[in-house]
Amino acid sequence: MPVPDTSPLQLRRATAQVFVTDFPRALTFYRGLLRFEIVFTHGDPPFYGEVRRDDARLNLRHVDESPFVAEVREQEQLLSAYITAADAEALFREFRAAGADFQETLQVKPWGATEFVVRDPDGNLLLFGSPSTSPS
Repeated sequence: MPVPDTSPLQLRRATAQVFVTDFPRALTFYRGLLRFEIVFTHGDPPFYGEVRRDDARLNLRHVDESPFVAEVREQEQLLSAYITAADAEALFREFRAAGADFQETLQVKPWGATEFVVRDPDGNLLLFGSPSTSPS
């Protein structure tokens, strides 16, 4: 049985930075449609903050213009975050019922993972997926 790494050099969590052009709209989207809770916001008016749902966290950062070249994000499927879910199919049904905008609907990928991609109001692509349960 493997011994867990408890060294102080162990990485704990990575949090994606999601660039948004309308911070209040982004908070409404993540809180309302995706059911994330607001952890904090910073600034007056707010321009930075963190949202979370369970163990998934995203940092939202206001920018005046999207840093992405028009249409390249969609063509190349440049993801802003990959969020692992316990049950991607159930989460997909929840988001579909809430009216999410999907860049890609629920699919079982050739590598066995079940995944889908949500597009936020700024065009950020958020992939939600459940890992394959079959051995590789």
